[in-house]
Amino acid sequence: MSDEPLPPRIRVEALQPAFAAPAEQWAERLGLPLGGEAQFALQLGEQGLQLTELGPGAPGPVRVDFVEGAAAHRRLFGGGSGQMIARAVGVQPGVRPKVLDATAGLGRDAFVLACLGCEVTLIERQPLIGALLADGLARAARDPEIAPIVARMRLLQGDAIALMRQWQGESPQVVHLDPMFPHRDKSALVKKEMRLFRPLVGDDPDAPALLAAALALASHRVVVKRPRKAPCIEGPKPGYSLDGKSSRYDIYPLQSLKG
Repeated sequence: MSDEPLPPRIRVEALQPAFAAPAEQWAERLGLPLGGEAQFALQLGEQGLQLTELGPGAPGPVRVDFVEGAAAHRRLFGGGSGQMIARAVGVQPGVRPKVLDATAGLGRDAFVLACLGCEVTLIERQPLIGALLADGLARAARDPEIAPIVARMRLLQGDAIALMRQWQGESPQVVHLDPMFPHRDKSALVKKEMRLFRPLVGDDPDAPALLAAALALASHRVVVKRPRKAPCIEGPKPGYSLDGKSSRYDIYPLQSLKG
């Protein structure tokens, strides 16, 4: 995701008067204006923080919701430890790896792993997406059922390559990467998010450096999520891959995960 400054045509707005003060705090934190002409709006209301494109024909807003909607459905009916992401990171009986999700995005993969009992550190370097993620985690922490799950999730905001190179303390057993790529997933949800986020984040031209930093940090394996027919990231070849209908996981094993 790009480190370029945020585009200037983004404003922050409160959807109800009661949210004016916290909206102002977000605007100050992100260096964005309150009001004015804009292409996008970061809005704060009863359902939390959301990003929306303005203008005719724009898709609806995107927010992070770990309590209801798609996240809840996947938590309850998603297939548990049989899911591809679980198999890719090495979840198995008696084994719940400590995972670093270095390209966290909206936190969906990290939440699945946290639901399965993994401790997950998330890194997101795009400030707007990081704000949505921080807000979603804070709201989930107030829900009695979901709070124990998100307690296993820790968010870091900044450049993943720099943070991995400067890592302090115990290394994560698994590093998970999902670099931005020209996705061709036809689901309406992904199309909406790509339309919103691609002008803000672009692609990941530094994916090879991201992979190199992950391989230097992880103690047991690196897992890279890719569109099914996309090439591998430039660099060392994966040891093996898990293929799904629209995506695959390239696995770079370093040592065996054992209970």
